[in-house]
Amino acid sequence: MADQKHADKTKARNKRVMLGCVAVVGGMIGLSYASVPLYALFCQVTGYGGTTQVGTDAPRDVSEQTIKIRFNADVNSRLPWQFKPEQREMTVKLGEDNLAHYMAENMSVKPVTGQAVYNVTPLKAGQYFSKIACFCFDEQTLEPGQRVDMPVSFYVDPAIAEDPNTRDVKTITLSYTFYKAEASVEGPDGDEENGG
Repeated sequence: MADQKHADKTKARNKRVMLGCVAVVGGMIGLSYASVPLYALFCQVTGYGGTTQVGTDAPRDVSEQTIKIRFNADVNSRLPWQFKPEQREMTVKLGEDNLAHYMAENMSVKPVTGQAVYNVTPLKAGQYFSKIACFCFDEQTLEPGQRVDMPVSFYVDPAIAEDPNTRDVKTITLSYTFYKAEASVEGPDGDEENGG
């Protein structure tokens, strides 16, 4: 009788341990799925990792102080596009609404959809760099051989000059990398580069 009670207690304890392990594993899986959007939200709010801000309008106060903006463009090897900035750099006033242009061209014989990811360096400048309008906000579909102008409207918050951590920033580099969108209209991993 005592052996049966001991066996029942052991079974109950093992069941609790197993349920606890399943709950921990389930929680870890749930956190792994939630971590990407939560990290993206954190970066967007804080500018961490060079994530820029999204603005609706440039501030009314434009400073006479200037900063140099450099432009960089890259394309992932799976995307058969050419992509480059139309200007290598500009000197802008803090708080001023500016317009820069990039050019993209689909080098394949099929329509292809791409999505740009972006950041600024130095990373600490991300919280002061705001985009008002940008091609990077949406996926872009280019027809075969199509070449398009891709503008970005931005400003640099004058508060960057007041922050002790960013007073030394004289140049900001805005970088874009275009990737093939997961649901590209040309289909999954076609052989676009070879024309078929």
